[in-house]
Amino acid sequence: MSFLNIEKKRFLVTGLSNKKSVAWAVAKTLMEEGAEVIFSVRSEERKAAVSSLIGDAPVYVCDFEKAEEIQALGKSVTEDVGTISGLVHSVAFANYSEGLKAFHETKREDFLQATQISAFSLVELANALKPALEQNASVVAIGISSYVTAASYGYMSPIKMALEGCTRFLAKSFSKDTQVRFNTVNAGPLKTKSSAGIPGYLNNYLFGEKMTMRKQALKTQEVADTVVYLLSERSSGINAQGIVVNAGMDWNYFDEELVALAMRPE
Repeated sequence: MSFLNIEKKRFLVTGLSNKKSVAWAVAKTLMEEGAEVIFSVRSEERKAAVSSLIGDAPVYVCDFEKAEEIQALGKSVTEDVGTISGLVHSVAFANYSEGLKAFHETKREDFLQATQISAFSLVELANALKPALEQNASVVAIGISSYVTAASYGYMSPIKMALEGCTRFLAKSFSKDTQVRFNTVNAGPLKTKSSAGIPGYLNNYLFGEKMTMRKQALKTQEVADTVVYLLSERSSGINAQGIVVNAGMDWNYFDEELVALAMRPE
């Protein structure tokens, strides 16, 4: 038996979009450990696009903006596969079609849409899947860490904070009659396809790399490894937490190299 002991256990991974995504890194690692993975994707087009990655694995289509589709996903998973040992929420969306704006200029409809898809959908999905979640299942959502105040990330920063808050309140709520755990993995800047759509992200990513203590950017696999650990019974004592995975950048404010660069004469 491996240390993680997740062989033959079943997990639902949401938000799979491409082979560079956190969702795929998590799913691939779970499968390497002998677990069974089922997926949900946003659209039929996305389902077709990832078919070469997932092979014969079950995949459901669910647009997290639509409450009825989340309910249908929960019902389908419960009826089709029975119980699951864990859930990965790796879904986020923000409308950056008008480019970078000051936070106070955020449109109401954009903020509410992003909140529904990126944060509240976890509450709806957990509720819909409650009959399928094993008594001691683990739910992990993908959050963000110390670049939450980056202006280029805009209104998604407080929404990701809301996601983390939702996990804590879900942990408390579910504790009334289950031992299901809820946590977030709060990742530093990653080189993913979705991050490329964030205005000004590249500069922040490169700066974030310099801010890490090792001077190497965070790898998607490192985030995935933490997620898989939290999904396993080996993390049974961790609940209602936000686990930061960012190679130490949030404790490296006064990095000597960056201080020297900032203090160069004009």
